Amino acid sequence: MTAKSKMILGLHIGSGYGSQSSAWRAPGVDPANYTSFDAQVRYAQAAERGKFAFLFFPDFPGEQVDLSRESFMISIDPLMTLAAIARETDRIGLVATASTTFNEPFTIARQFKALDIMSHGRAGWNAVTTSDPGAAANFGQVVAPRPERYQRAHETIQIVEALWGSWQQDAWVKDTATGQFADRDKIRPINLQGQYVASRGPLNIPPSEQGQPVIFSAGGGASGAEIAGRHASGVIGAVFTIEDAREQRNALREAAQAAGRDPDDVKFFAGVMPALGKTKREALDRRVALGELSAPARVGYLGQMLNLPSALDPVQIDKPLTAGQLAAASPNPYDPRSARALEIAREGWTIRDILAHGVIDYHPTPVGPANVVADHMQEWFEAGACDGFWVSVDVNEDGIDAFVDEVVPLLQERGIYPDDYAGATLREHLVAPAQYGRDPRVA
Repeated sequence: MTAKSKMILGLHIGSGYGSQSSAWRAPGVDPANYTSFDAQVRYAQAAERGKFAFLFFPDFPGEQVDLSRESFMISIDPLMTLAAIARETDRIGLVATASTTFNEPFTIARQFKALDIMSHGRAGWNAVTTSDPGAAANFGQVVAPRPERYQRAHETIQIVEALWGSWQQDAWVKDTATGQFADRDKIRPINLQGQYVASRGPLNIPPSEQGQPVIFSAGGGASGAEIAGRHASGVIGAVFTIEDAREQRNALREAAQAAGRDPDDVKFFAGVMPALGKTKREALDRRVALGELSAPARVGYLGQMLNLPSALDPVQIDKPLTAGQLAAASPNPYDPRSARALEIAREGWTIRDILAHGVIDYHPTPVGPANVVADHMQEWFEAGACDGFWVSVDVNEDGIDAFVDEVVPLLQERGIYPDDYAGATLREHLVAPAQYGRDPRVA
C-alpha cells in the first residue's frame, strides 16, 4: 500500500436478510423482506452513509438451500433490485452478478449500460461462469467443460465492452436547431464473431457519466486470474489468511501486467463477516442465537475440519473439546479454515461457541467490539493483503447500521478510510482508469 491509499469497502447485500441463513428469523426482521425493495433501499442508504464504494449482489440461477428452514441467499433479481436502489441513492456503486455461461452478450451489455445511465455512472458487472448442473438445467442445458466456459467468458466480455463503445462518445448530438439527433457515422456495428457467442451491434445506448460500467470478477484459479487480469477493475475474493490473500492479490496484479495493464488497475477485495457486540461474549451470544438452527448439524463438519470425523457428537455441543480430543486434533489440510478452528478450540470454548466464532463461515469473522473488527481490517490492509473488503453482515436490519456507526469511524480516525466520496462514479471510487469500449492496452 502507498502512503496515500485508502481502504475501499463494498457491502454484500444479497437476499435482504443477511449473511446468516437464519437471519430471516432474527428479532426486528420482517420475514417478508425477501420481496421488499424498500428494505433493500434502506440498507443501501445506510451503506452510502458509511461511504461504501459499492454494493455487491451475487447471483445464482437456481435453488441453493433447503427452503423448508433457510431463506434464499440471493435477491429476487440483482439488476431489478439495483434499479430500485439507483433511484434512491446518489453515490454508492451498484455491482450485480451475471453469468457469461447462460446470458448473451447483447443482453448483458444492454441491461448493465441501462443501469449505468440510470445511476449516472455507478454500475458494475461481476462477470462469472456457472458450473452448477441444476442451474444449467434451468436453461435446458448441461454444464460445459471448464475450458469452453472460460473461452465463452472471454468472448462475452470482449463483445460486451465493444458494444458499450459502439457509440462514439460525441455521437449523441441532440441539436434541436438543425434537427440532428445523433451522428450516424459515429454509431457503428461491432461485427464480432467468436467460437461461442457473437453480436453485430451497435448498442442503442450512449455513454454514461463514467463512460461504461466497471467490470468485476469473482472466479478463482488460473482461469479466473486471467479473466481478472485482462478485464476486471475489482475482484471479489475468498481468502482466510493474510498470506493467502497477499498471494492472490499479487497473482492478479501479475496477470494484469502480463495483459498489458497497470497492476494498480485491479483492486482485490477480501471478504469479512464481522460479529459485532459491545463485548466478545455479547457478539458470540448474537451468533449463537443466529446459529440456533444450524449449529448441531455443523458439529460433524467441525470434526472433519479438526481431523476428528467420528469423535465430535452434537450432545457435546455445550462443552469444550476434551483433553483427548484436543491432543488428537490437527488442522485438515484441505480446509483453509481449519487452523483457525483449532486455535479457537484450544482456547477452551464450548463447541457451540467455537462455531459462533464463524470458523465455518465463508470468510474470516472477527468477533467482539468495533475495535476488534477495525484491527482485523487494518492489519490485512496495511499488510498488502487487499485493497479493501466486501463486508457481509450477519443481519442486515441492524448490522449494517452498527458497522457504519461503530467500525467506519474507527477506520476514518486511523486515516485509512475516506471521510467522504472523492467522486460521483464507481470508476472514481475504485480509482480505475477511464475506459470506453475495449481496453486498447489488452492484446
